[in-house]
Amino acid sequence: MTLPSSQGWQLILADLALILFLVTLSALASGAKVTRIDSEESGSDPHVAPAQALFRVSADGPSLEQWLAERPRDPRATLTVFARHVPGERPAAIAQASALASQGDAAGYRVRVVLSEGRASDLHASLAYDEMAAR
Repeated sequence: MTLPSSQGWQLILADLALILFLVTLSALASGAKVTRIDSEESGSDPHVAPAQALFRVSADGPSLEQWLAERPRDPRATLTVFARHVPGERPAAIAQASALASQGDAAGYRVRVVLSEGRASDLHASLAYDEMAAR
């Protein structure tokens, strides 16, 4: 099937939009990386891979459990909850991160929580193929 020449530019523009979307998603995922932490006690070396999927809490969106149910189940995947808080809001950030971690655990995923202090509060979850020590 050949497209009329007047519609060819629309197909090219759609391809470019898809490429831009994928590049943007890749940049967002790489921004979610945390610095390497060497733990002498556990001997583990945590590694956060680029996200395959990102979840952000939204009032009109699905819960994390619903969102995970829509994803293909892969036993290699790790759910990492990232909670960033402003000074003085650490207990609230811990409570929110714990709630998301519980939902991920209930869905059967390996879960890790990364808590950090920053200039703005943020809560999101990343589903990725991380190298994580066995439970």
